[in-house]
Amino acid sequence: MQIKKAHALHGEINIPGDKSISHRAIMFGSLSNGTTEITNFLEGADCLSTISCFQEMGIKIEQKKNCVLVHGKGLHGLKEPQHILDAGNSGTTTRLISGILAGNPFVSQLDGDNSLRTRPMKRIMEPLRLMQADIESLKDNNCVPLKITGHELHAIDYTSKVASAQVKSCILLAGLYADGITSVTEPVLSRNHTELMLRSFGAKVTSEGTTASIAPDPVLNGQKVEVPGDISSAAYFIAAALLTPGSEVLIRNVGVNPTRDGILKVAKAMGGSIERLNPRTASGEPVCDLLVKGSSLHGTVVEGELIPTLIDEIPVIAVMAAFAEGITIIRDAAELKVKETDRILTVTENLKLLGCDVTPTDDGMIIHGGKTLHSAAIDAGLDHRIAMSFAIAALNIDGGIELEHSEIAEVSYPDFYKDLEKLSM
Repeated sequence: MQIKKAHALHGEINIPGDKSISHRAIMFGSLSNGTTEITNFLEGADCLSTISCFQEMGIKIEQKKNCVLVHGKGLHGLKEPQHILDAGNSGTTTRLISGILAGNPFVSQLDGDNSLRTRPMKRIMEPLRLMQADIESLKDNNCVPLKITGHELHAIDYTSKVASAQVKSCILLAGLYADGITSVTEPVLSRNHTELMLRSFGAKVTSEGTTASIAPDPVLNGQKVEVPGDISSAAYFIAAALLTPGSEVLIRNVGVNPTRDGILKVAKAMGGSIERLNPRTASGEPVCDLLVKGSSLHGTVVEGELIPTLIDEIPVIAVMAAFAEGITIIRDAAELKVKETDRILTVTENLKLLGCDVTPTDDGMIIHGGKTLHSAAIDAGLDHRIAMSFAIAALNIDGGIELEHSEIAEVSYPDFYKDLEKLSM
């Protein structure tokens, strides 16, 4: 796909529903009694994989025009799947569902695409085994395919080596089937959608500092879940509006949970003009509209406790830094190496193709911004965030870019290119 240089961007968009919250709403609704009604559900490939997995375990899920209905069967209502559970490209599906499968009295297998088969699962296998779970990597490489033989689990107090919402959520979900209170302590607080939503469904979840705890065997009841717009999807249009001179874009219905809003802090630190409008709450999550205007950006340092709040946005932050004046340093982000691609490598290599002065490091990158970038062919491979980030870069490059495998954006944002074109008209 050819992405052309743009003039000023104007207009407003409603971004798709939050991917993390959409996954969880399907899962928790399936484990609840009664019907869960989900509005603004993200119908991206990853979330559809979660639906498919729970349908395979006997849950009736209806995808209607304006909502998704999950007819839950309670905490112990899942049936043994007759086929391999296919998580596609979704690490969230794989890691969270593993905690659920570990506590259910049947045998299951989890697999996914070639990209998912390279992503590390040892980070969930270790704590699950401490809970006496029977979980096996069938190729003995700590990746999918996984075989899980479920049974009642042992409660643990686990100290995680990484600040990962997927690891934390896996353990808390396994804790639903444990013999006591299960706790997870992180080095830094990761996104807390699991704690907030499980609590709303009726689970006994407590949070103190960076520790989350859950009591076993709760009675969960179906809920109405309004999924806020995904700030990770909003990030591309935030960057596009900031970078393109004369732009003014209103992004409606954005979830601004404090464990997820690091992109807003970084944009402000770089001199970006972002105004929060119409603050409100949707299903326990803070939401607002964002008014973003073209701005002259400068370099900054992105590090420490900020990293878990923007880990998925680092590729587009790197694109912003390439156009900003001065030096941007990103560190403490080694987690980027184990995403859909090694994002330290893919981001820096692709920025170099555009003529950017960028140096990869073990846990991030150093970007000397402000240099005029030039047209090139960029291969997004199997990484949706690389595709969308470099589509944004193209808007301010003479000749634009040729984006190969652009269709991978459908994983999290099926209408991304349509929305981009709408603002560019």
